[in-house]
Amino acid sequence: MEFFLDSANFEEIEEALKLGFIDGVTTTPTFMHLNGLTDVDGAIVKLSKMVPVLMIEALGEKAEDIVAEAHRQLALGLDKKKTVFKIPVSMEGIRACKMLRDEDIMVNIHLVYNIQQALLALTAGANYVCVLVGRMQDQGHNALELASDIVDTINHYGYDSKLMFSSVRHAEHIRNAMLLGAHNITIPWKVMKKLADNNFTKVGTDQFVADTRMITMQVKEVISDHNPVIEKSAIVMDALIKMSESGLGAVSVVDGDGKLEGIFTDGDLRRQLRNNGQDILHEQIEKHMTANPLSIDSKAMLKEAAALIEESQVDNLVVVKEGKPVGMLDVQDLVKLDLLK
Repeated sequence: MEFFLDSANFEEIEEALKLGFIDGVTTTPTFMHLNGLTDVDGAIVKLSKMVPVLMIEALGEKAEDIVAEAHRQLALGLDKKKTVFKIPVSMEGIRACKMLRDEDIMVNIHLVYNIQQALLALTAGANYVCVLVGRMQDQGHNALELASDIVDTINHYGYDSKLMFSSVRHAEHIRNAMLLGAHNITIPWKVMKKLADNNFTKVGTDQFVADTRMITMQVKEVISDHNPVIEKSAIVMDALIKMSESGLGAVSVVDGDGKLEGIFTDGDLRRQLRNNGQDILHEQIEKHMTANPLSIDSKAMLKEAAALIEESQVDNLVVVKEGKPVGMLDVQDLVKLDLLK
C-alpha cells in the first residue's frame, strides 16, 4: 500500500519525511487556506521539491480549463512524473482526465461517492480513484462498502488504477483500508504520528528499559552531585544547613578520617524536635545520628540498591567508595527511573 501524508503544513511534512518511507503528499486548497498560505503557486513549487510525489488540485469549469490549469502548474517547474492532478468527478472532469492521461499526465479522480462515478474514472484511465471515507461517513454513507467495491472492480476487470483511501479520521481507518485492500492511503499527521502508540507496548517497553537499567547501571551513575557530609563533632544545626543546601533529606556523618559513622535524616530531625524540643539543634550530631547506616558501594548495580531499599524499607542509602561517603541514593532517584513504584 502506498503511504501518503495529507497536509499543507511544511513543519508536519518535514517531520513526516524524516520517517524515510512517505511515498507522497496530498494537499488541497482548503489545507493551504487553513495554514495561512497565500502564495499557492510558491507553496506548490516548494512542496514539489520536498516530496517523492505531490498530488495537487486542478480545477476548471470545462475539461479544457482543467487541462490548461494542469499545464500551467507543470510550467511552474513541476515534474510530471512526480505530480498527480486531483480532479473532482464530473463529466467535464472525466473528459479532462482522459485528455491528460493521453499526455501521460497522472490524474486522481476524487470526491467519488458511488460505484458509477468510480467506473467513469477507471474507464478514463485515472491513476487513482479517491474515496473520502471520513467525510462520507460523516454524511451517513457506507464509505467502506464503496471503497471495497471499487477495489473489487479494479481487480475483476484488471484496471491499471489504484483506490485511494482518504479523509482518514482515526487509526481504525488505517485498519479498514488494509483489510479492504486499498492501494493507497493518505493520512493526516495527527493520526499518523499516533499509529505506533499502544498502552500495552508502552508498559512492555518501560519494563524492558527498567530491567536493563537495573542490570547495566551502577549506583554512582544516578546519585546527585551533592554529597552532604558532616563530622560527628558538629551540631544538629550544621546538619540541617547541609541538608538545606543539598536539597536532600539526609546527611552522612563521618569521623576525622572521613570514614562513614552514621546518618542523620529529616525524619530523625522531626522526631528529635517532637520529643526533645529545639535544644537538640545545638547538641552534637553524634548523639542523635543513626550509627552504622545502610550503605552501598558506588560500583554496585541498581538492582542491588533497589533490593536493599525494598528489603530494609528505608528512603536513603549512603553511597560509599572505600568506606568514605561519596553521595546519597534517595528512593526517589529510583522512582524517577521507574525502577521502584
